[in-house]
Amino acid sequence: MEKKTNRLYFIDAMRAWAILMMLQGHFIDGLLDFEYRDKTILPYAIWSYFRGMTAPVFFTVSGFIFTYLLVKGDKIGLKNPRVKKGIKRGLQLILIGYLLRMNLFSVLFAELYDSFYYVDVLHCIGFSILGIIALYLLTSKTKPIVFATILLSITLLLFLYEPSYDKLPHTYLPKAIANYITKLYGSVFTIIPWFGYATFGAFMAMLFTKFKNHKHLYLYAILICTTLGLFLIFGSSPLFAFICDVTGNNFLYAVYTNNYLFIRLGDVLIIFSLFMMLRSFLTNKVVLRIGQNTLAIYVIHFIILYGSFTGLGIYHYLKYSLHPATAIIGAILFMISCTYLALLYDTYEDKIKATLQKIKFGALKLFRLAKN
Repeated sequence: MEKKTNRLYFIDAMRAWAILMMLQGHFIDGLLDFEYRDKTILPYAIWSYFRGMTAPVFFTVSGFIFTYLLVKGDKIGLKNPRVKKGIKRGLQLILIGYLLRMNLFSVLFAELYDSFYYVDVLHCIGFSILGIIALYLLTSKTKPIVFATILLSITLLLFLYEPSYDKLPHTYLPKAIANYITKLYGSVFTIIPWFGYATFGAFMAMLFTKFKNHKHLYLYAILICTTLGLFLIFGSSPLFAFICDVTGNNFLYAVYTNNYLFIRLGDVLIIFSLFMMLRSFLTNKVVLRIGQNTLAIYVIHFIILYGSFTGLGIYHYLKYSLHPATAIIGAILFMISCTYLALLYDTYEDKIKATLQKIKFGALKLFRLAKN
């Protein structure tokens, strides 16, 4: 199968796993009663840790798959058709991100709530794609190693300096812009440091592209991801502490005391290695379709759970009120419902778009007749 197609099916499977983790994570985190949020309870502690993997995996995989497609062809620079597609995709994700936070009632009164300007996953992934394209174009006339080195350097710089910029209020910026670089005004995610996971995914894609024809590609990739992943999880904090002790420089002390970025990057690498090891078994059509329709699933889940446009989602009625058993059953039903609706949309996408076009033309025709 791997010889017949350039598509990396294990990546689609990872995307499917990540989106399903996100669905249950958002459902349980939004609806579980605070009484049961105790990390001394082993099941909740395990769930909480694995939930924390979802966003890093999503950003890394997004950077990986986009860059893999971007650089695999023989055309470079602006001649590369993936550049135009990527720009369109990035802007589309940002637009959808804002639309999902829009409330129709506020629009009717010509007012936008503060939550409209909050930055979330789609905004960050959209800008990450645009950022990767910008770096690609800037280095398109150089050797690929320059692009790869810049990608890895950005990851390291964003992660190492995170304690220095994390709490900056950026009061000199309008909140709509400041929301992209600080959480102080309500944003769920910010470009920094999350762009660092996307650039690391892009860096990994460059390595995959360079060695894609190597007969032992997956063997070496699994060994490297496993070794580096375990080191980042268990060894990065002691390394930072050791450097602080030896040099007497406390720059890395803040990283050491809250080393979540490098540890989560280690988690991502372990997930990559697991999915690569199981790649021969990850060919189920439904799983792959889920991985290829993550945007539709995300949009549907946002509307149902958080009540995009109306504010009347499940979260509005059941916020922080469910018993664990009810939350688990609800999360399973929620995952099934969102994925089923997304795959149903995927099946009839062409017909739905054709119908919407007819409605659009019909509305325009009626408008012109009324105007005349």
